[in-house]
Amino acid sequence: MIPGSRVPGRTWTVRLIGHGDHSVSVTCSVEACRMPPRSKDTGAMRRFAAEHARAHARLATVRPNAACACGAAECAYHEGSRASCAGTPLLVLVHNPAVGQVWTLAEVCQSCAPLIGNLSVLGRAQRPAAAGAPVAAPAVAQQSRTAVPGGFSSPQAAPEASPARRRPQRGGPRRAR
Repeated sequence: MIPGSRVPGRTWTVRLIGHGDHSVSVTCSVEACRMPPRSKDTGAMRRFAAEHARAHARLATVRPNAACACGAAECAYHEGSRASCAGTPLLVLVHNPAVGQVWTLAEVCQSCAPLIGNLSVLGRAQRPAAAGAPVAAPAVAQQSRTAVPGGFSSPQAAPEASPARRRPQRGGPRRAR
């Protein structure tokens, strides 16, 4: 690789899809990730999708030579405003909790990040070491059959919903206030 050259910014998209039979399924833009079968338990599938996106984020190391994925997408992440891509690459999560059906992880530049709505910055590229200093190779997530550790890409290992703890009810009828 030529020093100073850029590599395309990466994106990962996890999506919750509703079906006509009132079931939902989860898809991931990484083809190697296995998703659970359709389910009518929307809450469990939403938790699975969120955790799957978090697992991809834990594996991703922001590359200091990553180009802005937003710029490559013609600034689709921040429609209505333009920016000149510049600055340190960041790993961001774009997720609108009001809609709650799409989680997008992306390597974007420092200039585009503030223009993107519903964004959380998850990581920042490390500055290259000084000339002559040993440079460690950046960790790159291996895309394999088990792309996401902890079983999150496996339907058999989908996180179980923890039982909700409820307060014990006090005896007697409720009073109107």
